This record gives sequence, C-alpha cells and structure tokens, in this order.
Amino acid sequence: MKLEQAIKQDEFSRGQRLALNLIYTFNWVKSQQKEYFSQYDITSQQFNVLRILRGRYPGSYSTSDIRDRMLDKMSDASRIVDRLVKKGLLERTTSKNDRRLVDIKISDKGLKLLERLDETIDAHIMKPFKNLSVQEKKTLDALLDKMRE
Repeated sequence: MKLEQAIKQDEFSRGQRLALNLIYTFNWVKSQQKEYFSQYDITSQQFNVLRILRGRYPGSYSTSDIRDRMLDKMSDASRIVDRLVKKGLLERTTSKNDRRLVDIKISDKGLKLLERLDETIDAHIMKPFKNLSVQEKKTLDALLDKMRE
C-alpha cells in the first residue's frame, strides 16, 4: 500500500515523504511483531532479551550488559528482565565476582520457548519483505546501514 493511501495524504513537502514512510513502515513491522509474539505471551523486546541470553548460555549477563546488546536502546532492561523472571523464562542470581551485581541467565523454560519460536520465527521475520527480490533486500539492507554511518 502506498503511503498516501495509508495515511490519507496526497502531498508532502520536500523530504517529508521518505521520513514519514520510514516511520510508518517501522510501526507497521512493529505491529506485525506484536501480533506474532503475543501468541507466545511475550513482547519483541522480551524476545530480544531471551535471544541475547541464549547466545551467552550457559553463562549469564548483567542487566547493563543486556541493555548494551538490545536492539531498542530506549528499553527498560531491568523491567523486561523482571517480567521474564516472573514468567520463569530467566533466572536471577547474585554475582559470584561482585555481590552488589546480579547475573541474569536464561532458564530451561526460556530455552524451550525459544526452541518453539525457532520453528516459525524466520518466516515471520521475512514476511514484511516478501514483495522484495533478493537484490532489493540486499540493497535495502545496505542503504539502512549507510543511513546510520
């Protein structure tokens, strides 16, 4: 769907269309993610934390280490970790090296949830790009990297 149809606006001032299109598309993708992850009673941010900790398994990370690795740098990592601990998907222990710090580790239940997600996540992640050719996906990926340089 064209941006003009989606937001019911026919004209944009110079440069606005691209910025608005990027914001609108980001929100569209986030909406699809929310719908997908709600089936598993988690959010996309919680999924990100689980994947970060699975990558460290059987080791652990501190909350600040998790925050540094998250895709959404504005996330409240402490609150996300708290919610995942309550769901039994993460374990929290006092650090052996520094008793003032807390180590966060993915639980067996968290690993099993990610195993279930692994079966469908690739198809879900690629769904927004289904209308793009392989070359268009590579070009978009390179342009997004270039934007942030």
